[in-house]
Amino acid sequence: MDTSSVGFTIFIVFTGAAVFATAALYARQSLLMAYILLGMLFGPWGLGWVGDPNLVREIAEFGIMFLLFLLGLNLQPQDLLYMVRKTTLVTLLSSVVFFMVGFAVALVFGTTLMESVLIGGAVTFSSTIIGLKLLPTSILHHQHTGEVIISILLLQDLLAIVLLLIVQGSSSGGLLLFDLLKLLGALPALALLAWLGERYLLLPLIQRFDRIQEYIFLMAIGWCLGMAELGQLMGLSAEIGAFIAGVTLASSPIALFIAESLKPLRDFFLVLFFFSLGAGFDLGMMTSVLLPALLLAVALLLLKPLVFRLLLHRTGESLRRSHEIGYRLGQMSEFSLLLAVLAQERQVIGTEASYLIQLATLLTFLASSYLIVMRFPTPIAVSDRLRRD
Repeated sequence: MDTSSVGFTIFIVFTGAAVFATAALYARQSLLMAYILLGMLFGPWGLGWVGDPNLVREIAEFGIMFLLFLLGLNLQPQDLLYMVRKTTLVTLLSSVVFFMVGFAVALVFGTTLMESVLIGGAVTFSSTIIGLKLLPTSILHHQHTGEVIISILLLQDLLAIVLLLIVQGSSSGGLLLFDLLKLLGALPALALLAWLGERYLLLPLIQRFDRIQEYIFLMAIGWCLGMAELGQLMGLSAEIGAFIAGVTLASSPIALFIAESLKPLRDFFLVLFFFSLGAGFDLGMMTSVLLPALLLAVALLLLKPLVFRLLLHRTGESLRRSHEIGYRLGQMSEFSLLLAVLAQERQVIGTEASYLIQLATLLTFLASSYLIVMRFPTPIAVSDRLRRD
């Protein structure tokens, strides 16, 4: 049996996911937790049946893009701009608080000043996948909740990109001011290009051949991936490009059809993504960073819901909605993992600091997804009372 083949990897991931998901539902646990534990078991640091988690992760990145593309389809551009303006102060103030907590915890456990700064930066972001994958979209209350969450996550993504630029610049001799200025202009430029492409190219083609559903499906995927690639070329991220691609189509009559058509494809890649998170973690490093990672994770799981609740309530959101959003954003981010890996590869931080970030991220993923599934409406809730599409 060739355990290095793509076919065997797909077999392990999805057959194992079916088994683990069944066990998780009987045990009233989150499915996301099941996928991460599956990756730990069969990855190179477990049984070793999947030897290259990076390959799986590269494939799985498409899941994040499709997730944000579909979310963009449910957001009108004018509503998004209003929410971004409303949540800018919330995002900045919360980021400062979380940075200080991460920085202080890291210093207490003997990391260097640079490592403490990067750990503080890594904890400021929340997970796009957990925040939005577990959010129902069929209820008006949660459509507005989604608008608030995605506006905060979008601003956090921009902050994360700036931090990644700083890491890259510090390892190559310095960060050029031109890079940051280019970043500030890239987002509106990308939005303008997306609007022009949607209005004068994409919609005319779809309207001409709208009876052929396969063509619409292919055009939607091409549009999503094309804008994602353009976002990367402009110095942003593929996720931001995919999200803007969805927002530009939100007011079109085919948005609902596209959203329903791409959901199975999104879920396929997201299973791979969470499997890759578990498979990519070196279990041998756990003992050396377990205590600081556990302390950091607990501090964030307690503090993030509280800080977001207080700040959002001050912007006029109801206390109930602010409370719920705080819990849905109460974890670290995929960007935290990317920052940890990149900083270690560039020798900006050491191995232990990198794995501290990675383990704290995984711990917050597991705990946060469990809390959300148990307490709030989600598409994968184990309680009929909380299950929503």
